[in-house]
Amino acid sequence: MFNTVMSGNHNDQQMSALEETRTSLCDQFASISGSDSAVAQCYLAENEWDMERALNSFFEAHMDSVFDVEDAKETKDVSGNKRKGVNSSDTAEASGTKKKFKTDQMDCIDLTAEEPTCSSSVNPQESQAKSVVTESNAEDSKLSIISWNVDGLDTLSLAERARGLCSYLALYTPDVVFLQELIPSYIQYLKKHAVSYLFVEGNDDGYFTGIMLKKSRVKLLESEIICYPTTQMLRNLLVAQVTFSGQKLYLMTSHLESCKNQSEERMKQLRVAFQTMKEAPEDATVIFAGDTNLRDTEVVKVGGLPPGVCDVWEQLGKQEHCRYTWDTKANSNKTVPYISRCRFDRIFIRSAKTGSRVTPDHMVLVGMEKLDCGRYTSDHWGIYCTFKT
Repeated sequence: MFNTVMSGNHNDQQMSALEETRTSLCDQFASISGSDSAVAQCYLAENEWDMERALNSFFEAHMDSVFDVEDAKETKDVSGNKRKGVNSSDTAEASGTKKKFKTDQMDCIDLTAEEPTCSSSVNPQESQAKSVVTESNAEDSKLSIISWNVDGLDTLSLAERARGLCSYLALYTPDVVFLQELIPSYIQYLKKHAVSYLFVEGNDDGYFTGIMLKKSRVKLLESEIICYPTTQMLRNLLVAQVTFSGQKLYLMTSHLESCKNQSEERMKQLRVAFQTMKEAPEDATVIFAGDTNLRDTEVVKVGGLPPGVCDVWEQLGKQEHCRYTWDTKANSNKTVPYISRCRFDRIFIRSAKTGSRVTPDHMVLVGMEKLDCGRYTSDHWGIYCTFKT
């Protein structure tokens, strides 16, 4: 009788642990896919509770036709008239200068043109023109980047939001773009509209990260994907080795594990990213930009920033206006019953130990204007940042 009772208690404990594990998996699935627990349970059960298989199955079923309507409208609209992106009254700040799009400019987003080169044959007597050219050359020598979690998993107004992203790329013309939460249909849309960029992708199914390189300014040498062995959310580290103005750069992006209860896994992934930064050649500058989901206490727990690595936001004086990249108080894309303001999206840099140094110059948040559809480009603000080279 005693053995029977003990066996029963053991089975109850096993069942309770299994139920707790599966409830946690459902919560994670729902958070990643933007679905609910019922949908999560269905896909997980059908895929033997394997998170990766379940998510891939979900994405294949739901994401393939996201841009079908958009493509059909563009094909039908033979006159060339396209819907607007950012409102014509909206402004954005780049390197301390206010820029504004007119409606007719926004209707046709052209990212195909190469950057014009500055003329070197300036008349010495035209001092004002010479000053303008000198200033332009100084700006051209700077490296500019955008890092943005574009929330491709949210399919509501996704085509319009992707068009909004292209609007910001046309406005800021960054040399490098680090993107997180891409899906296949989203990346195909970008490839169609941003042909002046070379794309490096962290995967080709499910959802993933990507790096866009302006062909006229950045040369790709090679790239690699570093896996996170224990991720439950299909996360990895994407690394691209490039040259810019004769300098060697290691560009890295990642979308570290989401949710508060995934702190331990997130810190494991952060250690991998920091170790990769440390191991890069001494003659290369390393820039990591992405959605880290980090809390400041987690950076402390992993031992802080490695020697030589700095947090760009901190390096630039911890400016309050670009602190919170996830801000449910200001961003209404996600309907949540609470206010959450976090610095999830971060940029780290490790300057080269030899040769010329790359140093942070300016940072501002982008995507803070509503699109014509009434939503923002993403539930995250993007980060625009420039570096002196």
